[in-house]
Amino acid sequence: MRNKARLFVILLLLLGACTGEKTTNSENEEIVLKAYPSFNPDSAYTFVRQQVDFGPRVPGTPGHANTKQWIIQTLSSYGWNVQVQDFQTQTYDKLTWNLSNIIASYNPQASKRILLAAHWDTRRIADKDTQRINQAIAGANDGASGVGVLMEIARVIGTQELKPEVGIDLIFFDGEDDGEPENSISKDPSKTWWCHGSQYWSKNKHIPNYSAYYGILVDLVGAKNARFYREGYSRKYASGIVSKIWSNASLLGHSGFFISQDAPEILDDHLFINEWAGIPTADIIDFSPELGFGSYHHTHQDDMQLIDVRTLKAVGETVLATVYQE
Repeated sequence: MRNKARLFVILLLLLGACTGEKTTNSENEEIVLKAYPSFNPDSAYTFVRQQVDFGPRVPGTPGHANTKQWIIQTLSSYGWNVQVQDFQTQTYDKLTWNLSNIIASYNPQASKRILLAAHWDTRRIADKDTQRINQAIAGANDGASGVGVLMEIARVIGTQELKPEVGIDLIFFDGEDDGEPENSISKDPSKTWWCHGSQYWSKNKHIPNYSAYYGILVDLVGAKNARFYREGYSRKYASGIVSKIWSNASLLGHSGFFISQDAPEILDDHLFINEWAGIPTADIIDFSPELGFGSYHHTHQDDMQLIDVRTLKAVGETVLATVYQE
């Protein structure tokens, strides 16, 4: 038995930096997480900074175009199969935008699939600010943090020998953050002017009849002192997934970030994945049931000074470990 145990330890070292966690439940039964590769929060931070360095990722701008090419090229370099879903949409103020959802797949032949999603665009106005209201925000947290976490997960899976046993699809949704300005009245309340990318994909999947076992959306996941509560639509459509994520976060020592308290429903990409695509999807998002979004939300405070590697690690490690349990 000792030789077998020693061989197992050596095998893990050869596979790369891997982690496994164990704890006990209320009945003193040991709970063990299967091994998963290490999530590097410094690498995720670099991915966030790269996007911010491109400038605001507003559709039709150089920052948007350069970020699109960077995401595609980087994911491809890690061995993921990348597709681009181009489409047009109309904004709340009657502009016609050319948008692109970027989809990357690992192990595309696998029948059991996990969907991980984020949005990669940024808001073209700072309507919650008191200065430069009509200028686009940097979107370090609102957009770049979720992309940074998924890019690091893509890097880890693509470069480490320890692979997940399921297929994984990463979807980077475009046009999420262009709803009506704060306190404005919708010109057409019959339409939802937010989440253009997820609305389009949910009705026009990249593969006909595509489905996934479950999905996880990451949004606003890099701010200092972030707290992630159990959001309302997530509990309604994906309560089991919410329980799994928050339980794993606790096992990993991240319960200070993942709070076991309910929060109200939030209009985000996961709503359309749940209702229109029929895939139970949980949203990890920094939104307090008492205070709402942080003071940085849709302001120019949403820059790199806001981003904390500890928050990126808590979210990235939790999502990565959860995927590796399947």
